[in-house]
Amino acid sequence: MNDGRRAGSRVARRVSRGLAGGERPGGRDPRGRRRPLRATPLRPFMLQVTQRKKKMKGIKKNLTEEHLYLDFSHQVEGCIFPLHTSVTLFLLSYCDCKIFKVCLVLTAESTDISLLKNVLSQDVEVHIISRQELPPIVQNCCLPAVVERPDNFCRAGLAVVLRHIIQKSHEADPSKKEILELLGFKKTCLKACAEVSQWTRLCELTIPLAIENFLKESCDQHPTIPAEILQLEKKLSEPVRVHNDDKLRRQKLKQQKAAGAGPAPAQEKAKGQTHRQEAPEELDSSSRSLELKVAFSKLTVQEDPAAPNREPSHIRRAGTSALPPLEHVFAEGLYFTLADLVLLPCIHHFLVIICRKLSERLVEFPLLAAWYQRVQEVPRVKTAASRCGIQFLRLPELPTTPSEQHPNVSETPGAEEHNDPLFIGGPRPTMTKLMEKGIEVMFSPHPCPAWTLDWNSLPAAVSPKEGKMSSDRALRKQQQLNNLVYVVTHQARPGDRIVDFCSGGGHVGIVLAHMLPSCQVTLIENKELSLIRAKKRSEELGLSNIWFIQANMEYFTGMFNIGVALHACGVATDMVIEQCIKTRASFVACPCCYGFVQNTSKFNFPKSEQFKKTLSYKEHMILCRFADQTAVQLPPQRRLTGKQCMCLVDLDRARAAEERGYSVQVISMEPESCSPKNNMIVGVPI
Repeated sequence: MNDGRRAGSRVARRVSRGLAGGERPGGRDPRGRRRPLRATPLRPFMLQVTQRKKKMKGIKKNLTEEHLYLDFSHQVEGCIFPLHTSVTLFLLSYCDCKIFKVCLVLTAESTDISLLKNVLSQDVEVHIISRQELPPIVQNCCLPAVVERPDNFCRAGLAVVLRHIIQKSHEADPSKKEILELLGFKKTCLKACAEVSQWTRLCELTIPLAIENFLKESCDQHPTIPAEILQLEKKLSEPVRVHNDDKLRRQKLKQQKAAGAGPAPAQEKAKGQTHRQEAPEELDSSSRSLELKVAFSKLTVQEDPAAPNREPSHIRRAGTSALPPLEHVFAEGLYFTLADLVLLPCIHHFLVIICRKLSERLVEFPLLAAWYQRVQEVPRVKTAASRCGIQFLRLPELPTTPSEQHPNVSETPGAEEHNDPLFIGGPRPTMTKLMEKGIEVMFSPHPCPAWTLDWNSLPAAVSPKEGKMSSDRALRKQQQLNNLVYVVTHQARPGDRIVDFCSGGGHVGIVLAHMLPSCQVTLIENKELSLIRAKKRSEELGLSNIWFIQANMEYFTGMFNIGVALHACGVATDMVIEQCIKTRASFVACPCCYGFVQNTSKFNFPKSEQFKKTLSYKEHMILCRFADQTAVQLPPQRRLTGKQCMCLVDLDRARAAEERGYSVQVISMEPESCSPKNNMIVGVPI
């Protein structure tokens, strides 16, 4: 009791310092007698603390308030179109996430919303709005999209939005670690943009779109099985590759040796994975394969079964080729990830039509059916599905056969290299071949090689030094920016819209927004942390003419006048030029990572008719590989050859743009030491 009174006296004395009148509660009177402690002076203190806590909670709530915008065209038999919206609502239900204000955006005024309540999660409050009510920044993007207040930071595209929902759900309740595990190993699930990752493209774009078309066809006729579904079935038959697969494969070999059998046939693995309604932790461990044990141990926070005691010597000495492959448990391999949640609503609606109209074709998808049954065993999946109006099917057991190449499954576009019996390796023969056709290394003159910004007079936040880099690198970055800023500022007109593609930390966009206050500058970048740093710098400068969009390039649909890209990697440079040509905008692009250039679903190389008539794809790739050999550590002659190859690759890009009505120059930045990748492609529509 005395200890409590002494502690109370100390608190009261601290409080008294902030009270007016000089009368101190507690302490001693002029005669030296101890004054009685009073509780009343503590009330303002307690009230102040309470008010401060309430205020802080309010601030936190305002900072985290975000609007989620989803397309809505129509709904058929429990399926919301487009499927991107169904997938997003399903994830919100799975994560039990209620921190977003969800808005369904009607694609047409005549859209019927009367039956929406049957397919919307009861736990998510949804607002119906028209497209005209979207914030201006969202009107320039494909949905789904998430916007922070104020409306100058937008995340667009399915993969980006879903990853953001997962991160915000975990931030709201850090105890839900299994939510963050959806992002997979190193948190990279569906992180790579769809333009360069076949897997992201399959999950994010092609499968949802293919299923939508399949469902539309099924209304009037017997639909055709989408090639993307066949591709997914084939992927599920491929061996799994994980970061510790050697360890797991040796454990599987030990398991097979102990059972006195060779590698377990695939149909035995599929058996026992269907028609199981028990929770994973209740399954008999003897009936589960090693892959299932590893997968469900992670889901149920059990001890990893793949971490046993040291293996016997004959298991340790087994060669890699003698180890059995790991088989798929979930879409990406052994672990349940965001990819499974993206695919589940799509595959469910596909299987509904298959069972109803094409039941004889179900046997063609044994692995897909087994995956579909297995995902239902994951905790909270059935609950989320029931909230969203999804009634899971009960599928029969399907026998599996050794995987074969399906005739309708197309290979990666451009992945193969055509055999050319006349091909001679190295860049010299290829360069000679071009010279014989009148195509030589040639740069346009620099318009003003000595021009530079007065960096010392600019605010500190404008300088690349604010981007957390060394002084030497910051100097080179300033030199690079001098080249781009000169060209853009001499092309820009008041009111122009300028887009900084692949903006990174915003070095280009922030300078342009500061130098051109009458222009609207938009930064587009796929990496969230880079954009957050850029936004912080712009806030320090008080810039009001700048937007930030975290998205893949193809999700930006706005009109603009000038497109800029500093060191866009590989085919990203070609994507920037293509975006500019579509909107008839000028472009200033500095390519990078020529070695990553290859045929994609959108581009084939060489690009221009002039180069196509002279070079094969393989010869063009030789130029790209040697174009990357320009580092300062290399011998001068090799650097010179690399510079020449860079020029030829960019001349092909320039010729292709000229064939589509542009005047294009390939310029070498000044000084050339500012970067090993110092080419600048400048295009203006004629």
